[in-house]
Amino acid sequence: MSTKAWEDRVAALWADETVDDEQRIERMTALAADAPHPALGEFELGGAHDSGGREAEAHVHYAAATVAGLDAVDPTRAAQMVVQHASTLRNLGRVDEAIAMLRDAPEHPATGAAPRVFLALALHSAGRSDEALRVAIEAVEPTLPRYHRSVRAYAAALTGD
Repeated sequence: MSTKAWEDRVAALWADETVDDEQRIERMTALAADAPHPALGEFELGGAHDSGGREAEAHVHYAAATVAGLDAVDPTRAAQMVVQHASTLRNLGRVDEAIAMLRDAPEHPATGAAPRVFLALALHSAGRSDEALRVAIEAVEPTLPRYHRSVRAYAAALTGD
């Protein structure tokens, strides 16, 4: 199967709202076996498990995608995986790992402010509410039509900076 055909099938599976979580995992397992690169299959399989509420399985596949070199194969998916994997770690109670992963997340157009939003969630889960709120505010601040200076100052005041 060509890379384009595989990508089209993966996109169609994600877009199919008639498929339940178990069916998506089953179908993605088959697609992952035909992936043009193992890292791509592991990433997509991780995502299928993740969206199906199977965080422990998702973690295994995300870790395998990293080892298989997803960052070199597909930088867009690698950027997305940082967000997804960190969210999975947070849901597994591994909050400190999630925070570290999100703090080191690369900037990428495919994720925009998502790493900072998920960092705010992880910080909140860690009981660091003021820092979480600051990160969330700073993530949104560039999108505001005005009040930038005030918003930045209020955000900084949350953590005493």
